[in-house]
Amino acid sequence: MKSKIVNAEELAAISENLRAAGKKLVATNGCFDLLHIGHVRYLKAARELGDALVVGINGDASVKALKGKDRPLNGEEERAEIVAALASVDHVRIFPEERASRFLETARPTIYVKGGDYQTETLNVQERAVLEKIGAEVQILPLEAGYSTTALIKRLQELCGT
Repeated sequence: MKSKIVNAEELAAISENLRAAGKKLVATNGCFDLLHIGHVRYLKAARELGDALVVGINGDASVKALKGKDRPLNGEEERAEIVAALASVDHVRIFPEERASRFLETARPTIYVKGGDYQTETLNVQERAVLEKIGAEVQILPLEAGYSTTALIKRLQELCGT
């Protein structure tokens, strides 16, 4: 079986093939450091918006820059493999940059999905420019209340007394 984890060239070809077939590619991205039920439900809902779902995974250096020196807890390859194991996920692409602009340029999704902690106006300016250029629709999905990696880490630290 072919791996769901793809490089940039494979992702560009997948996108082009879907587009040529009149199908919708949905894209989302994130760190996905500790996968929890909120992530699973979010990715399932994102997949239901189109014909295929590609998930961009922030590389280790970008997670550290975005989340702090103690993150990620799991390496990029492991995070990608875990996300790829989900039935709702068709493809995964690890990207090294802090922002998803290059990932989005390569994926050229029909629909770009973010969680309810974002609004279209609060998306990164460069990412928003790419989405406008490729004509992608932005969908904001509601967050699953009570689930976040940061809260999970804090709870574990409290339980361990650190």
